[in-house]
Amino acid sequence: MPGFRPRLWTTRTLWHTVGDGEFFCPDCGGDRNYQRRTGRRRLTVLGIPLVTRGAAGPVVECAACQGRFGTDALDHPTTTRFSAMLRDAVHTVVLAVLAAGGTSSRTVTATAVATVRAAGFEDCTEEQLIALIEALAADTGRFVNDPADESETCGAALGIELHEALEPLAPHLAPAGRESILLQGARIALADGPYSPAEREVLTTVGGALSLCADDTARLLAAARTPS
Repeated sequence: MPGFRPRLWTTRTLWHTVGDGEFFCPDCGGDRNYQRRTGRRRLTVLGIPLVTRGAAGPVVECAACQGRFGTDALDHPTTTRFSAMLRDAVHTVVLAVLAAGGTSSRTVTATAVATVRAAGFEDCTEEQLIALIEALAADTGRFVNDPADESETCGAALGIELHEALEPLAPHLAPAGRESILLQGARIALADGPYSPAEREVLTTVGGALSLCADDTARLLAAARTPS
C-alpha cells in the first residue's frame, strides 16, 4: 500500500498459564473452562523482544471465547454451584422454620416436604425431615427451646448456619429471588396458623441474611398472611 510504513516497535505480552478450572463466563453466558494467566510485557523492535515493560494480569481467559476478565469473575458461582447453593439455602430455611414451629402439624410437614422437593431434593420425605429436626434439637447449642422464652428458639448456631447458607447466595439473586426464599419459609410457618414468636424471629433472621431490609421483611411476612 503506497505510503504505508510498518511500525518498527510494538509492545507484546507473553502469557503463562498458572491455573485452570471452571467458571461462569460473562461473555458466553454459561459455565466454561478457564485458564488463569499472568504475563510480562515486552517492547519488541522489528519482532525482537528487547525491554521488559512490566507485569500483566493476572487474568481469567475463557477457553471457549478467549475473552479475558479480571480474577473477580471467579467470584460468580458456576451454574452448577449456584443451583447447589440455592437448594441448600432453601433446605436450611425449611429446617430452621420447622425447628422453631415444631413438626406436630401434618400440614406443616407436608408443606415443608413439597418446598424441599421443589428446591432439588426430590427424594425428601416427612420422616427424613422430622428425623433431622429431632437430631438438631438434641444439639443444645443449635436450638434453644425454652418454653418460658419462645423468642430464643433461634439459637446462636442456627443463626450462624442461616447466615452461612444465605449470605453468599444473596448477591447473586435478584430481589424477587431473595423474597421468594423468605416467602417459602413464611408459607411453611403459616401452614398451621399465625406465626409464633419463634417462627417470626427465624424468618426475620432469614430476611437479614438475604440482605432484605427490616421493612421489606416485615412487609413480606405480612403479605404472606394475606390469602391470594
